[in-house]
Amino acid sequence: MNTDVKPIVQNLHFKNICHTCGTRYAEELTKSCPVCDDDRQYVPVSGQKWTSYAELSQTYTIRFGNPWPNVYNLRVSPGFGIAQRAHLILSPAGNILWDCLPFLDEATVAFIKSKGGLKAIAISHPHYYGLMAGWAETFDCPIYLHKADSQWVMDKTDRIVFFEEGRKALWDGIEIVHTGGHFDGSTILYAAGIGDKGSVFVGDTLQVALSRRFISIMYSYPNHIPLPLKEINRISDIIMQLNFDRMYGAFEWQNIESGAKELFENSIRKYNRLG
Repeated sequence: MNTDVKPIVQNLHFKNICHTCGTRYAEELTKSCPVCDDDRQYVPVSGQKWTSYAELSQTYTIRFGNPWPNVYNLRVSPGFGIAQRAHLILSPAGNILWDCLPFLDEATVAFIKSKGGLKAIAISHPHYYGLMAGWAETFDCPIYLHKADSQWVMDKTDRIVFFEEGRKALWDGIEIVHTGGHFDGSTILYAAGIGDKGSVFVGDTLQVALSRRFISIMYSYPNHIPLPLKEINRISDIIMQLNFDRMYGAFEWQNIESGAKELFENSIRKYNRLG
């Protein structure tokens, strides 16, 4: 058990974390989670379940992977909520956490601080907001979110910096790119210096198939609700402006180590053939 958690969150025993999506709310709730009630998520057949940070700290830890130079992936273990991973990207001008997790422990805080801490957090869409307020307070850094998704912030903090532009330049060739699609404010992270030809970190703004031979863009992934073909092509036009060869998604199998842009372009062609 992690017994030293007070610096990470307040109200440790509030049952304000949704067990299905991992969203943390400012107050305790007894009703269904508004994020899960939306068409892009779901409330399980077994019903709504709430948990607290104190309860999570009894069972969960964070697992690290370091498959690429200057990039770590982080995942709550055992899997919790949507079970997405976050990416810690090390960069000379400051480290960035791409996407967020619904849990944070002292071992993870110590590890990230040993790598230079965080200069910023950026999150692809509301399903991964998780414990973002606690992460930002712990690492004394801003959270970059697209303003189009401001209504989905359930645990407000002064650390949030909303932006409206199509591309938000950060540093060292790193940019947040607004695509929309899955959510109005959905984004990806472009890192020109990761890999020989650049990388994109896509959360599930883009969804890499299990076969890793197709990339989909949908309104709702769990409920299989597609986007209109016109919207898919609009998003494609944005992404094809970027130079990249690697793509990293929200889950363990979603690593495209080379040829990612060509795979994306081929996937859009298939959409258009079938559409």
